Amino acid sequence: MIRNRYLTKNILQDLSEKMIFIGGARQVGKTTLAKKLVAPDFKEFAYYNWDARSDRKKIMRSEFPGSAELIIFDEIHKYPKWKNLVKGEYDIHKDRYKFLITGSARLNIYRKGGDSLQGRYHYYTLHPFSLAEILNIKNDIKILQELPVSTADHFNDFEILDRFGGFPEMLLKQNERSLRRWHNEKMDRLFREDIRDIEAVRDIANMQLLSDFLPSKVGSLLSINSLREDLEVSHRAATNWLSILEQFYYHFRIYPFHKKNIRSIKKEAKLYMFDWSEVENEAARFENLIASHLLKLTQYLKEYEGYRTDLYYLRNVDKKEVDFFVTVDDKPWFCVEAKLNDTNPSPSFFYFKERLNIPYTYQVVRKQNVDILQKGIRVISADRFLASLI
Repeated sequence: MIRNRYLTKNILQDLSEKMIFIGGARQVGKTTLAKKLVAPDFKEFAYYNWDARSDRKKIMRSEFPGSAELIIFDEIHKYPKWKNLVKGEYDIHKDRYKFLITGSARLNIYRKGGDSLQGRYHYYTLHPFSLAEILNIKNDIKILQELPVSTADHFNDFEILDRFGGFPEMLLKQNERSLRRWHNEKMDRLFREDIRDIEAVRDIANMQLLSDFLPSKVGSLLSINSLREDLEVSHRAATNWLSILEQFYYHFRIYPFHKKNIRSIKKEAKLYMFDWSEVENEAARFENLIASHLLKLTQYLKEYEGYRTDLYYLRNVDKKEVDFFVTVDDKPWFCVEAKLNDTNPSPSFFYFKERLNIPYTYQVVRKQNVDILQKGIRVISADRFLASLI
Protein backbone atom coordinates (compact mmCIF):
# COMPACT_ATOMS: atom_id res chain seq x y z
CA MET A 1 0.00 0.00 0.00
CA ILE A 2 2.81 2.46 0.78
CA ARG A 3 4.78 1.53 -2.33
CA ASN A 4 3.37 4.59 -3.99
CA ARG A 5 0.95 7.42 -3.45
CA TYR A 6 -1.14 9.39 -5.88
CA LEU A 7 0.98 12.56 -5.56
CA THR A 8 4.48 11.07 -5.90
CA LYS A 9 5.02 11.62 -9.62
CA ASN A 10 3.46 15.09 -9.52
CA ILE A 11 5.74 16.19 -6.68
CA LEU A 12 8.86 14.88 -8.41
CA GLN A 13 7.87 16.72 -11.58
CA ASP A 14 7.15 20.01 -9.80
CA LEU A 15 10.32 19.93 -7.68
CA SER A 16 12.25 20.77 -10.85
CA GLU A 17 10.54 24.17 -10.87
CA LYS A 18 9.79 25.32 -7.32
CA MET A 19 9.59 24.34 -3.68
CA ILE A 20 6.86 21.87 -2.82
CA PHE A 21 4.64 22.31 0.24
CA ILE A 22 2.64 19.29 1.43
CA GLY A 23 -0.10 19.86 3.99
CA GLY A 24 -2.33 17.23 5.50
CA ALA A 25 -3.75 15.75 8.66
CA ARG A 26 -1.49 14.29 11.32
CA GLN A 27 -0.49 10.69 10.44
CA VAL A 28 -1.90 10.83 6.92
CA GLY A 29 1.50 9.82 5.51
CA LYS A 30 3.33 13.07 4.68
CA THR A 31 6.70 12.02 6.14
CA THR A 32 6.54 8.59 4.49
CA LEU A 33 5.72 10.23 1.18
CA ALA A 34 8.65 12.65 1.51
CA LYS A 35 11.32 10.24 2.82
CA LYS A 36 10.41 6.90 1.28
CA LEU A 37 8.67 7.77 -1.99
CA VAL A 38 10.08 11.12 -3.17
CA ALA A 39 13.59 11.20 -1.64
CA PRO A 40 14.82 7.91 -3.24
CA ASP A 41 14.73 9.65 -6.63
CA PHE A 42 17.69 11.75 -5.44
CA LYS A 43 21.25 10.53 -4.83
CA GLU A 44 21.20 11.98 -1.33
CA PHE A 45 18.72 13.92 0.79
CA ALA A 46 18.65 15.61 4.20
CA TYR A 47 15.63 15.42 6.51
CA TYR A 48 15.00 17.90 9.34
CA ASN A 49 12.11 17.73 11.81
CA TRP A 50 11.45 20.93 13.74
CA ASP A 51 10.30 18.90 16.73
CA ALA A 52 13.84 17.45 17.11
CA ARG A 53 16.19 19.78 19.00
CA SER A 54 19.29 18.75 17.03
CA ASP A 55 17.49 19.36 13.74
CA ARG A 56 16.30 22.80 14.89
CA LYS A 57 19.88 23.83 15.58
CA LYS A 58 21.03 22.74 12.13
CA ILE A 59 18.15 24.56 10.45
CA MET A 60 18.87 27.79 12.31
CA ARG A 61 22.59 27.52 11.43
CA SER A 62 21.75 26.74 7.80
CA GLU A 63 23.84 23.61 8.14
CA PHE A 64 23.08 21.27 5.24
CA PRO A 65 25.13 18.42 3.66
CA GLY A 66 27.08 19.57 0.65
CA SER A 67 26.31 16.35 -1.21
CA ALA A 68 22.54 16.45 -0.69
CA GLU A 69 20.21 17.19 -3.59
CA LEU A 70 16.94 17.40 -1.65
CA ILE A 71 16.24 19.20 1.65
CA ILE A 72 13.11 18.15 3.57
CA PHE A 73 11.73 20.38 6.35
CA ASP A 74 9.05 18.71 8.47
CA GLU A 75 6.76 20.66 10.85
CA ILE A 76 8.83 23.82 10.39
CA HIS A 77 5.62 25.88 10.45
CA LYS A 78 5.83 25.63 14.25
CA TYR A 79 8.62 28.23 14.09
CA PRO A 80 6.89 31.66 14.10
CA LYS A 81 9.21 33.07 11.41
CA TRP A 82 9.27 29.96 9.26
CA LYS A 83 8.21 31.67 6.04
CA ASN A 84 11.09 34.15 6.13
CA LEU A 85 13.51 31.35 6.98
CA VAL A 86 12.34 29.10 4.14
CA LYS A 87 12.26 32.00 1.68
CA GLY A 88 15.82 32.94 2.59
CA GLU A 89 17.18 29.40 2.26
CA TYR A 90 15.40 28.88 -1.04
CA ASP A 91 16.60 32.16 -2.54
CA ILE A 92 20.20 31.37 -1.56
CA HIS A 93 20.31 27.65 -2.39
CA LYS A 94 17.68 27.07 -5.10
CA ASP A 95 20.35 26.30 -7.71
CA ARG A 96 21.89 23.65 -5.45
CA TYR A 97 19.00 22.04 -3.52
CA LYS A 98 15.38 21.09 -4.07
CA PHE A 99 13.16 21.94 -1.10
CA LEU A 100 10.22 19.88 0.18
CA ILE A 101 8.25 21.26 3.17
CA THR A 102 5.63 19.20 5.00
CA GLY A 103 3.32 20.11 7.86
CA SER A 104 0.13 19.20 9.70
CA ALA A 105 -1.40 22.65 9.18
CA ARG A 106 -2.50 24.48 6.04
CA LEU A 107 0.86 25.91 5.01
CA ASN A 108 -0.56 27.88 2.08
CA ILE A 109 -2.77 30.09 4.26
CA TYR A 110 -0.77 30.17 7.48
CA ARG A 111 -0.35 33.82 8.42
CA LYS A 112 2.22 33.79 11.23
CA GLY A 113 5.14 33.90 8.85
CA GLY A 114 5.61 37.48 7.74
CA ASP A 115 7.06 37.69 4.24
CA SER A 116 5.09 36.09 1.42
CA LEU A 117 6.37 33.02 -0.42
CA GLN A 118 4.09 33.65 -3.36
CA GLY A 119 5.48 32.40 -6.64
CA ARG A 120 8.13 30.20 -5.00
CA TYR A 121 6.14 27.02 -4.30
CA HIS A 122 3.49 24.58 -5.44
CA TYR A 123 1.07 23.38 -2.77
CA TYR A 124 -0.42 19.92 -2.37
CA THR A 125 -2.91 18.56 0.14
CA LEU A 126 -2.20 14.92 0.99
CA HIS A 127 -5.55 13.21 1.58
CA PRO A 128 -6.20 9.86 3.25
CA PHE A 129 -6.21 6.78 1.05
CA SER A 130 -9.21 6.53 -1.26
CA LEU A 131 -10.59 3.41 -2.89
CA ALA A 132 -8.92 4.04 -6.26
CA GLU A 133 -5.60 4.67 -4.52
CA ILE A 134 -5.83 1.45 -2.49
CA LEU A 135 -6.57 -0.47 -5.68
CA ASN A 136 -3.81 1.42 -7.54
CA ILE A 137 -6.29 2.44 -10.24
CA LYS A 138 -5.23 5.41 -12.37
CA ASN A 139 -8.35 6.94 -13.87
CA ASP A 140 -8.37 9.21 -16.90
CA ILE A 141 -10.76 11.86 -15.57
CA LYS A 142 -11.71 14.50 -18.11
CA ILE A 143 -13.13 17.82 -16.97
CA LEU A 144 -16.88 18.30 -17.63
CA GLN A 145 -17.18 14.79 -19.07
CA GLU A 146 -18.79 11.68 -17.58
CA LEU A 147 -16.75 9.94 -14.91
CA PRO A 148 -15.06 6.69 -16.03
CA VAL A 149 -17.27 4.58 -13.77
CA SER A 150 -15.82 1.17 -12.96
CA THR A 151 -17.63 -2.00 -14.03
CA ALA A 152 -15.66 -4.16 -11.58
CA ASP A 153 -16.73 -4.92 -8.02
CA HIS A 154 -14.52 -3.82 -5.12
CA PHE A 155 -16.93 -4.24 -2.23
CA ASN A 156 -14.57 -5.94 0.23
CA ASP A 157 -11.97 -3.18 -0.14
CA PHE A 158 -14.73 -0.59 0.15
CA GLU A 159 -15.99 -2.08 3.43
CA ILE A 160 -12.47 -2.03 4.93
CA LEU A 161 -12.03 1.59 3.91
CA ASP A 162 -15.44 2.54 5.30
CA ARG A 163 -14.77 0.93 8.67
CA PHE A 164 -11.11 1.77 9.30
CA GLY A 165 -10.76 5.08 7.45
CA GLY A 166 -8.08 6.09 4.98
CA PHE A 167 -5.14 6.71 7.32
CA PRO A 168 -2.28 4.29 6.53
CA GLU A 169 -1.65 2.83 9.99
CA MET A 170 -5.23 1.74 10.61
CA LEU A 171 -5.74 0.51 7.05
CA LEU A 172 -2.78 -1.80 7.52
CA LYS A 173 -3.80 -3.03 10.99
CA GLN A 174 -7.56 -3.38 10.42
CA ASN A 175 -8.12 -3.96 14.12
CA GLU A 176 -11.04 -2.47 16.09
CA ARG A 177 -9.17 -2.18 19.40
CA SER A 178 -6.22 -0.49 17.69
CA LEU A 179 -8.61 1.91 15.95
CA ARG A 180 -10.19 3.02 19.23
CA ARG A 181 -6.79 3.59 20.85
CA TRP A 182 -5.51 5.37 17.75
CA HIS A 183 -8.45 7.80 17.80
CA ASN A 184 -7.71 8.74 21.43
CA GLU A 185 -3.97 9.08 20.92
CA LYS A 186 -4.39 11.07 17.69
CA MET A 187 -6.58 13.68 19.37
CA ASP A 188 -4.26 13.92 22.38
CA ARG A 189 -1.27 14.60 20.12
CA LEU A 190 -3.24 17.05 17.97
CA PHE A 191 -3.92 19.28 20.98
CA ARG A 192 -0.74 18.66 22.95
CA GLU A 193 1.83 18.75 20.13
CA ASP A 194 0.25 20.76 17.32
CA ILE A 195 -2.37 23.26 18.43
CA ARG A 196 -0.65 24.19 21.72
CA ASP A 197 2.62 24.80 19.88
CA ILE A 198 1.13 27.32 17.47
CA GLU A 199 -2.20 28.72 18.58
CA ALA A 200 -2.83 30.75 21.74
CA VAL A 201 -6.06 29.06 22.85
CA ARG A 202 -7.04 30.08 26.36
CA ASP A 203 -9.80 27.52 26.90
CA ILE A 204 -8.19 24.42 25.40
CA ALA A 205 -10.46 22.12 27.45
CA ASN A 206 -13.64 23.49 25.86
CA MET A 207 -11.99 23.38 22.44
CA GLN A 208 -11.30 19.67 22.96
CA LEU A 209 -14.91 19.23 24.02
CA LEU A 210 -15.99 20.91 20.79
CA SER A 211 -13.91 18.40 18.82
CA ASP A 212 -15.74 15.58 20.63
CA PHE A 213 -19.09 16.93 19.40
CA LEU A 214 -18.15 17.27 15.73
CA PRO A 215 -18.36 13.63 14.52
CA SER A 216 -22.04 13.61 15.56
CA LYS A 217 -22.68 16.72 13.42
CA VAL A 218 -21.50 15.14 10.16
CA GLY A 219 -23.84 15.60 7.21
CA SER A 220 -26.23 18.02 8.90
CA LEU A 221 -26.34 21.81 8.64
CA LEU A 222 -23.78 23.17 11.07
CA SER A 223 -25.23 25.53 13.65
CA ILE A 224 -22.49 27.45 15.44
CA ASN A 225 -25.15 28.92 17.73
CA SER A 226 -26.13 25.43 18.83
CA LEU A 227 -22.50 24.49 19.49
CA ARG A 228 -21.97 27.76 21.37
CA GLU A 229 -24.97 27.07 23.60
CA ASP A 230 -23.90 23.49 24.30
CA LEU A 231 -20.44 24.66 25.33
CA GLU A 232 -21.62 27.88 27.03
CA VAL A 233 -19.02 29.95 25.17
CA SER A 234 -19.17 32.96 22.87
CA HIS A 235 -20.00 32.73 19.18
CA ARG A 236 -16.58 34.18 18.44
CA ALA A 237 -14.79 31.47 20.44
CA ALA A 238 -16.71 28.62 18.79
CA THR A 239 -16.08 30.11 15.34
CA ASN A 240 -12.37 30.52 16.05
CA TRP A 241 -11.99 26.96 17.37
CA LEU A 242 -13.73 25.52 14.31
CA SER A 243 -11.36 27.46 12.05
CA ILE A 244 -8.30 26.24 13.95
CA LEU A 245 -9.42 22.61 13.81
CA GLU A 246 -10.12 23.00 10.10
CA GLN A 247 -6.68 24.51 9.57
CA PHE A 248 -5.17 21.40 11.17
CA TYR A 249 -7.17 19.10 8.87
CA TYR A 250 -9.43 17.71 11.57
CA HIS A 251 -12.59 18.51 9.64
CA PHE A 252 -13.68 20.32 6.50
CA ARG A 253 -16.81 22.23 5.55
CA ILE A 254 -18.85 22.26 2.36
CA TYR A 255 -20.96 25.31 1.56
CA PRO A 256 -24.19 25.65 -0.45
CA PHE A 257 -24.06 26.58 -4.11
CA HIS A 258 -25.86 29.89 -4.48
CA LYS A 259 -27.96 30.88 -7.47
CA LYS A 260 -31.17 32.85 -7.64
CA ASN A 261 -33.14 30.52 -9.91
CA ILE A 262 -32.99 27.69 -7.37
CA ARG A 263 -33.78 29.94 -4.36
CA SER A 264 -30.76 28.52 -2.57
CA ILE A 265 -29.79 29.08 1.02
CA LYS A 266 -26.67 31.20 1.38
CA LYS A 267 -24.62 30.50 4.48
CA GLU A 268 -25.05 27.26 6.38
CA ALA A 269 -22.15 24.83 5.91
CA LYS A 270 -22.16 21.06 6.26
CA LEU A 271 -19.29 19.55 8.22
CA TYR A 272 -17.30 16.36 7.52
CA MET A 273 -14.27 14.68 9.12
CA PHE A 274 -10.95 13.92 7.43
CA ASP A 275 -11.02 10.68 9.41
CA TRP A 276 -14.49 9.34 8.68
CA SER A 277 -13.84 6.29 10.90
CA GLU A 278 -14.61 8.57 13.87
CA VAL A 279 -18.25 8.82 12.74
CA GLU A 280 -20.38 6.19 14.48
CA ASN A 281 -23.65 6.60 12.58
CA GLU A 282 -23.53 4.37 9.48
CA ALA A 283 -25.43 6.72 7.15
CA ALA A 284 -23.41 9.77 8.23
CA ARG A 285 -20.13 7.88 7.90
CA PHE A 286 -21.10 6.74 4.40
CA GLU A 287 -21.93 10.30 3.38
CA ASN A 288 -18.63 11.47 4.89
CA LEU A 289 -16.73 8.83 2.91
CA ILE A 290 -18.27 10.11 -0.33
CA ALA A 291 -17.56 13.73 0.66
CA SER A 292 -13.90 12.95 1.37
CA HIS A 293 -13.42 11.25 -1.99
CA LEU A 294 -15.01 14.17 -3.83
CA LEU A 295 -12.92 16.72 -1.92
CA LYS A 296 -9.79 14.76 -2.80
CA LEU A 297 -10.78 14.81 -6.48
CA THR A 298 -11.57 18.53 -6.62
CA GLN A 299 -8.44 19.57 -4.70
CA TYR A 300 -6.21 17.38 -6.84
CA LEU A 301 -7.62 18.85 -10.05
CA LYS A 302 -7.16 22.34 -8.61
CA GLU A 303 -3.68 21.92 -7.12
CA TYR A 304 -2.04 19.90 -9.92
CA GLU A 305 -4.09 20.47 -13.06
CA GLY A 306 -4.94 24.10 -12.26
CA TYR A 307 -8.69 23.81 -12.83
CA ARG A 308 -11.05 25.90 -10.70
CA THR A 309 -12.93 22.91 -9.34
CA ASP A 310 -15.19 23.33 -6.31
CA LEU A 311 -17.34 21.10 -4.13
CA TYR A 312 -20.72 22.33 -2.85
CA TYR A 313 -24.04 20.92 -1.74
CA LEU A 314 -27.43 21.94 -3.13
CA ARG A 315 -30.31 23.08 -0.92
CA ASN A 316 -33.06 25.63 -1.39
CA VAL A 317 -35.49 27.39 0.92
CA ASP A 318 -38.06 24.64 0.25
CA LYS A 319 -35.58 22.10 1.68
CA LYS A 320 -34.97 20.34 -1.60
CA GLU A 321 -31.41 19.02 -1.28
CA VAL A 322 -28.68 17.06 -3.05
CA ASP A 323 -25.64 16.07 -1.01
CA PHE A 324 -22.82 17.11 -3.37
CA PHE A 325 -22.36 19.29 -6.44
CA VAL A 326 -19.07 19.64 -8.35
CA THR A 327 -18.35 22.63 -10.59
CA VAL A 328 -15.55 23.75 -12.90
CA ASP A 329 -15.21 27.52 -13.31
CA ASP A 330 -18.65 27.72 -11.66
CA LYS A 331 -20.09 25.55 -14.46
CA PRO A 332 -22.04 22.45 -13.39
CA TRP A 333 -20.20 19.15 -13.85
CA PHE A 334 -21.98 16.49 -11.77
CA CYS A 335 -23.93 16.00 -8.56
CA VAL A 336 -24.07 13.09 -6.13
CA GLU A 337 -26.62 11.86 -3.61
CA ALA A 338 -25.48 9.32 -1.00
CA LYS A 339 -28.00 6.65 0.05
CA LEU A 340 -27.48 3.49 2.06
CA ASN A 341 -30.06 1.31 0.28
CA ASP A 342 -32.55 3.44 -1.66
CA THR A 343 -32.19 2.87 -5.40
CA ASN A 344 -35.11 5.14 -6.33
CA PRO A 345 -33.70 8.45 -7.61
CA SER A 346 -34.15 11.35 -5.23
CA PRO A 347 -36.90 13.76 -6.46
CA SER A 348 -34.57 16.68 -5.72
CA PHE A 349 -32.29 15.52 -8.55
CA PHE A 350 -34.84 16.47 -11.18
CA TYR A 351 -35.46 19.93 -9.72
CA PHE A 352 -31.78 20.91 -9.62
CA LYS A 353 -30.80 19.07 -12.81
CA GLU A 354 -33.36 21.07 -14.80
CA ARG A 355 -32.69 24.50 -13.28
CA LEU A 356 -28.88 24.25 -13.23
CA ASN A 357 -28.50 22.15 -16.38
CA ILE A 358 -26.33 19.57 -14.59
CA PRO A 359 -24.85 17.15 -17.16
CA TYR A 360 -24.30 14.11 -14.91
CA THR A 361 -26.11 12.90 -11.81
CA TYR A 362 -25.19 9.95 -9.59
CA GLN A 363 -27.09 8.34 -6.75
CA VAL A 364 -24.44 6.34 -4.89
CA VAL A 365 -25.69 3.45 -2.76
CA ARG A 366 -23.93 1.17 -0.31
CA LYS A 367 -25.42 -1.95 -1.90
CA GLN A 368 -23.39 -4.27 -4.15
CA ASN A 369 -23.78 -4.85 -7.89
CA VAL A 370 -25.96 -1.83 -8.67
CA ASP A 371 -25.62 0.16 -11.91
CA ILE A 372 -28.95 1.42 -13.26
CA LEU A 373 -29.82 4.45 -15.39
CA GLN A 374 -33.23 5.78 -14.37
CA LYS A 375 -34.60 8.89 -16.10
CA GLY A 376 -31.09 10.21 -16.65
CA ILE A 377 -29.98 9.46 -13.06
CA ARG A 378 -27.26 6.84 -12.69
CA VAL A 379 -27.82 4.76 -9.57
CA ILE A 380 -24.58 2.98 -8.77
CA SER A 381 -22.82 1.01 -6.04
CA ALA A 382 -20.39 3.03 -3.94
CA ASP A 383 -17.46 0.71 -4.61
CA ARG A 384 -17.82 1.16 -8.37
CA PHE A 385 -18.31 4.93 -8.15
CA LEU A 386 -15.41 5.59 -5.75
CA ALA A 387 -13.03 3.38 -7.72
CA SER A 388 -13.59 5.80 -10.63
CA LEU A 389 -12.12 8.82 -8.80
CA ILE A 390 -8.62 9.78 -7.63
